Amino acid sequence: MAEVTAAMVKRLRDETGAGMMDAKRALTETGADFERARDWLRAKGLARAADKAGRETKEGLVEAYVHHSGGIAKQGALVELDCESDFVAKTDDFKHLAHAVALQVVGASPRWVRREEVPAEIVEREKGVYRDQVAGKPDHIVDKILEGKLNDFYSKVCLMEQPWIKDDKKRVGDLVTEAVAKLGENITVARFVRFAVGEAAADGDGASTAT
Repeated sequence: MAEVTAAMVKRLRDETGAGMMDAKRALTETGADFERARDWLRAKGLARAADKAGRETKEGLVEAYVHHSGGIAKQGALVELDCESDFVAKTDDFKHLAHAVALQVVGASPRWVRREEVPAEIVEREKGVYRDQVAGKPDHIVDKILEGKLNDFYSKVCLMEQPWIKDDKKRVGDLVTEAVAKLGENITVARFVRFAVGEAAADGDGASTAT
């Protein structure tokens, strides 16, 4: 078995934000394979997030981000990020997550927080377009194509499913999951609103409330 050194643990911590003991165990469990260790940590984070998903999130903060172009504020976003305690809301990790989400809203223009909030009539309209595109194919193939195209649609318009603008191997939801694992509380993006000079507000526009 490959030796797990302090330098390796530090590297994995820097790359993932995991705690020291989790990073060391991940490397030990995976034979010091960094790719597998990252997957191990992600799976652990998903499990922790699932355990905490039902907890109420009544604390948090509102993050504001304004993007300037040519010395003028052209775009901006407000994001409400919620957690369980005021203590976690005041941590740098939580604040950094809120800032990352606000940057995502400005940079990727999502319309809803999560897929469950997309109105049924919009989903049906998308399905209708996709069905026309695959008309004549066998039903079982059509179903698979529709599922794939809908997932692609959600990844464009739903904040939690969008690829993170700073690392497209991660989705925004992964950032939240990692923060849950690290901070030990349930964390939810409650809502957002995006502003852009010259653009009309789109349907949805993130004005949703987490349940």
